[in-house]
Amino acid sequence: QVQLRESGGGLVQAGGSVRLSCVASGRTISAYAMGWFRQAPGKEREFVAAITRSGGNTYYRESVKGRFTISRDNGNNMAYLRMNSLKPEDTGVYYCASGSPYSDHAAASNSGWHYWGPGTQVTVSS
Repeated sequence: QVQLRESGGGLVQAGGSVRLSCVASGRTISAYAMGWFRQAPGKEREFVAAITRSGGNTYYRESVKGRFTISRDNGNNMAYLRMNSLKPEDTGVYYCASGSPYSDHAAASNSGWHYWGPGTQVTVSS
């Protein structure tokens, strides 16, 4: 199975930018659709963005469209989330996740996310 680990979080001012990284180990990331989720204090975890195995299709929650960009580098077993124009409501723990191997189902349907990283904290100050 694939293991995931996020990095790149931290404290940023509103309007600033952060790029999160997710490194995969154990199996090649090219076999998996990848997603980013976040969880704010006292709230449920929510979907942020997803990308298919080839990178040809991306999906975003409405509130981050035009500000966030999900991407991947299959050759280096990495996935990324570039976050621009950050707002205090973007604060939370950000998780990367992968679907089942050899399927884009998780990205297309936002279900069937099987593997998760431990998360990285992003705090946006006003």
